[in-house]
Amino acid sequence: MDSFEWNKIFGALLGSILVVLVIREAGNILYHAPELEEDAFKIAVAEASAEGAAEAPQAVDLGTMLAGADPARGERVAAQCISCHSFEKGGPDKQGPHLWGVVGRAVGGVEGFTYSAALKNHGGTWTLELLSEYLKDPRGSIPGNNMAFGGLKRDNQRADVLAYLNSLSDSPAPLPAPAASDPAETVPAGESAAPAGAETTP
Repeated sequence: MDSFEWNKIFGALLGSILVVLVIREAGNILYHAPELEEDAFKIAVAEASAEGAAEAPQAVDLGTMLAGADPARGERVAAQCISCHSFEKGGPDKQGPHLWGVVGRAVGGVEGFTYSAALKNHGGTWTLELLSEYLKDPRGSIPGNNMAFGGLKRDNQRADVLAYLNSLSDSPAPLPAPAASDPAETVPAGESAAPAGAETTP
């Protein structure tokens, strides 16, 4: 095959390549898709708003808890503790100290009983407030004590037991009064509270 034949073959190949390139470029010009300013499909992502977030339950004050407490119910709940504590006046110490007169007694204050260092060094007295915290979470409220009890998490049960423990005395301590409610919270729906100093009609 002479050089003339080779030239024809190369010319045909180059011509074919040029035709393909021209057709491709023409297609890009005729059918060019414009760039979108924003995505055609948007995926909505749910965001938790402050208003929709669940509010944490508010702690009930001790006076409100004790207002409906029943010492008799508390005695039944406290029956689970009789293996470690005595409740009657003059009762003996067991694995734990006797609980007659515990409300108002010094923390770690039963003479002759061997307390953990945590209770012995705690100081203060067993107020109803401190007893409530201790009965709810013994290990958390006074870390290092030896009481093997998981605690009373339910407010109503704990209130009943506190009322029962408070009754174990010749002179029970007065129970705290319930906290005063916020007047703004008692206004009926659709009405606004009267401003301070405003005269209201009975």
